[in-house]
Amino acid sequence: MLCKTNEKPFDDKDWAFEIKWDGYRAIADTRNKEIRLYSRNGLDFSKPFKKVADALKIQEYEMVLDGEIVAYDDKGKPNFQWLQRIAEQNTDLVLIYQVFDLLWLNGHSTENLSYLQRKELLKEALVENEIIKYHDHILQNGKDFFEAAENMGLEGIIAKKADGEYKENSRSSEWLKIKIHKTDEALICGFTAPKGSRKQFGSLILGKYLNGKLVFCGHTGTGFTDQSLKEIHQKMQPLIVKQSTFKITPKTNSKATWIKPVLVAEIKFTELTKDHIYRHPVFLRLREDIDSTDVKFDIDSPEKQPEMKTKTSTKKVPAKDKVKKIGKQQVTLTNQNKLYFPADGITKGEVIDYYQSISKFILPHLKNRPQSLNRFPNGIEGLSFYQKDADEHTPDWVTLQKIFSESNDKYINYIICNDKETIAYLNNLGCIELNVWTSHIPKVDFPDYLVLDLDPSEKNTFEEVIETALVVKEVLDKADITGYPKTSGSSGIHVYIPMGGKYTYDQVKDFGHVLMQLVHQELPELTTLERSLQKRDKNKIYLDYLQNRRAQTLASVYSIRPKPGAPVSAPLEWSEVKKGLHPTDFTIHNMAVRLQEKGDLFKPVLGKGIDLLKVINGLGNID
Repeated sequence: MLCKTNEKPFDDKDWAFEIKWDGYRAIADTRNKEIRLYSRNGLDFSKPFKKVADALKIQEYEMVLDGEIVAYDDKGKPNFQWLQRIAEQNTDLVLIYQVFDLLWLNGHSTENLSYLQRKELLKEALVENEIIKYHDHILQNGKDFFEAAENMGLEGIIAKKADGEYKENSRSSEWLKIKIHKTDEALICGFTAPKGSRKQFGSLILGKYLNGKLVFCGHTGTGFTDQSLKEIHQKMQPLIVKQSTFKITPKTNSKATWIKPVLVAEIKFTELTKDHIYRHPVFLRLREDIDSTDVKFDIDSPEKQPEMKTKTSTKKVPAKDKVKKIGKQQVTLTNQNKLYFPADGITKGEVIDYYQSISKFILPHLKNRPQSLNRFPNGIEGLSFYQKDADEHTPDWVTLQKIFSESNDKYINYIICNDKETIAYLNNLGCIELNVWTSHIPKVDFPDYLVLDLDPSEKNTFEEVIETALVVKEVLDKADITGYPKTSGSSGIHVYIPMGGKYTYDQVKDFGHVLMQLVHQELPELTTLERSLQKRDKNKIYLDYLQNRRAQTLASVYSIRPKPGAPVSAPLEWSEVKKGLHPTDFTIHNMAVRLQEKGDLFKPVLGKGIDLLKVINGLGNID
């Protein structure tokens, strides 16, 4: 079953919405001993995607499944180019088969059931593992879902009629694709000669079927790499013909070499003219999974779906965008009345206001530190995602810093938050909490402080966390170290030790390990140093010293945490670390007042730091 196109997202109680994946559409048939996995045009996927085919063997029922094979890049985002690397025998890629429909179950076709009935059966029947995943949906709220997909950098969404049947080989108006960026498939009908230093070819000549006839859609000469130029040129050579397959040979921008229109290119573009010409087309990739005969314009125009009528509500309605002078900049703030904490009635605007009210206290702890963004564009109950690399839409007044990532083998453009306008910008992106490195530029390899993270299991009480924190203080006192505790804002306590940017990450981490071993010796029945979740005792508090690694980030002091009640990571005086303390004592509502009363209790964390050699020598004398 195929989709028609819709220009804009919509809300409707009779429709469901799914993520539009950037992958290969694939049918899986588990009805025989040998699993069949094939593309929508019949290509056998069972060998190139053997990992997926093997993962399907755990299914308990005879089924025919519809879904998308997706490869995930090093940022955890779907990436079609990475998927194509399967052809290069790269078996280490993270692959997921996102299963979104069920066509057959235990001897019976399910295609005549409604979409929601099929999804319900699929959810019950599908056995999931790390590769096979049930692809969920939401009902009614297509606009918010589209916005979340856009914020996550996804392709778009699919709208599906909730009571619709599955119609094979049909491009139905009951399935609608709503793309964030304008992309399309077009046939490669020829190519022009290269100019200047370019090799292989200059541009591709595009076409598409309309009412059964091939129509000219323009040229694309951008978006190619040296490798893709070579690969596409090789694929076109056997397809060369003397004359064009257009009924009327179009005028091209230079002499054309014509080919049989069987190769499918995916392009992005700004506009499609009335004459069916793509404006500013950019080549994205070849689509070998799409049949050339299926590359055609919809005869009818995209469906326009009705807005869902609702009764008058007393809830706040999203406000229009507004531009506000913050610091030295005019900052665009969107949807200020959007509920970020629905159960507490706390809006996006209130989150922004909180950070502005405490900006002078939090900024010293953010200054010159790379940020890893944890974004909740639709609040704590919506989709969330992590982002390290600043995107191309980042305002030019936001400070960026390129830092090399060994794990990714590339430079990452980190956002640096040195002023309150950047705080507002990050909050507006959906950053409820602000996550920073423990080091700052230019000394990114030398942390300013050590973090001892007391991380309880679900079975531990907060009183047990307090007990552990007090043992940490005893150990530090014996070593003549001053530590600074704060609530994590969730269920744990962090203890920070100033290091002054004088020691490497490995030195700081190893010292943290020593301290945690001493704490564990005092509380062997309550704490654990076991890193593996599978091996860790579920009744013990994890003494985590591994937060002290390069590029590791923690929610900054004074950060709101994305938890019910909007708790804040709050510095404590040691006299407050006692029975009766609760992690939810400090929230968005009372932190500003506490700061006015007590000031920045965490200021010493940014100070001179300990003499590590002296402390280690002192530890050797502790009985």
